[in-house]
Amino acid sequence: METKAVARHVHMSPRKVRRVIDTIRGKRIGEALTILQFLPHSAAKVVNKVLRSAIANAEHNHQADPRELFVREAIVNEGPTLKRFQPHAQGRAFPIKKRTSHVTVVVSNQVGGK
Repeated sequence: METKAVARHVHMSPRKVRRVIDTIRGKRIGEALTILQFLPHSAAKVVNKVLRSAIANAEHNHQADPRELFVREAIVNEGPTLKRFQPHAQGRAFPIKKRTSHVTVVVSNQVGGK
C-alpha cells in the first residue's frame, strides 16, 4: 500500500528543496520527521508539511499505522518560473528568475515495493 501527497507551485528553488528531500528518502517516518524538525533549511518546513499530509492520507484512506510507514519516494520537479526584471544603469534591465517547485512524497508500509 502506498500513498502520496503533492505540494505544487512552492515558491522555492528545486535545487534547495532537493537538498532536504535527499536526507529523508528511504527513512522511517519517525526518523524523517525528526530530521526535518532540526534541519536549518527553510525547505524543511515545506517538506515536513507534505510528509505529514502523506501520513494523514495513509491513515485516512488505508487505515495504515504511521509507525510502520517508510518514505518510499521523495521527488522534486521544477514548476513554472516567474520572470521578473531588475532595473540597472543606463536603461538596462536584467532578468530575475523566481523558480517554483512541485514536491511529491510517497509513503509505503513496505521498504522496497508496493
